[in-house]
Amino acid sequence: MSNYKITEYTRKKAKLHGVTVKPSENPKKKIDVFDKDGEKLASVGVVGYKDYPTYIQTIGKRGADERRRLYRLRHRNDPMRDNGERTPAFFAWNLLW
Repeated sequence: MSNYKITEYTRKKAKLHGVTVKPSENPKKKIDVFDKDGEKLASVGVVGYKDYPTYIQTIGKRGADERRRLYRLRHRNDPMRDNGERTPAFFAWNLLW
């Protein structure tokens, strides 16, 4: 089980997308994402890599905004949906960044 502490930022974003998040059962991932029926949709975020809310806590909002910009540049071509289904990339983009 991951020891990543889910931030309020991620919880709010999850609510906006109609999902819930819990610490991942996979020790290499940060969070598991579940639909409203409790079905697991994805494991997201590699433990050891920072994300937007973590950067806010460590380097402040201005630095975090720059890290977010760079993340989104790197991942702008990642497939966000697969046949209409939300992918792990979608959840990372929308819940962690």
